[in-house]
Amino acid sequence: MKRVLLRSSAFLRAAKKHCKSDPDSAENLRSALQLLEADAFHPRLKTHKLSGQLKGSWAASAGYDLRIVFRFITHEGAEAILLETVGTHDEVY
Repeated sequence: MKRVLLRSSAFLRAAKKHCKSDPDSAENLRSALQLLEADAFHPRLKTHKLSGQLKGSWAASAGYDLRIVFRFITHEGAEAILLETVGTHDEVY
């Protein structure tokens, strides 16, 4: 099911910072976002629920150590994905 991706300002800052420090990861991130938009549960994304302080959010893999944290929301009457942040495993958890 295709969903609209909504990028939070925190996500945009984190993505810009991460891609600046690791330019090779930009293509992995772009590819993962396209998959997330088309099918949030594509096997390559390894989508899973988070717990603890991040309860209610989900995470998807955008590469070996790159994670996208997001929430499923309703936007203008349709299902959407709010991108919360992106970074390495240690940065986002």
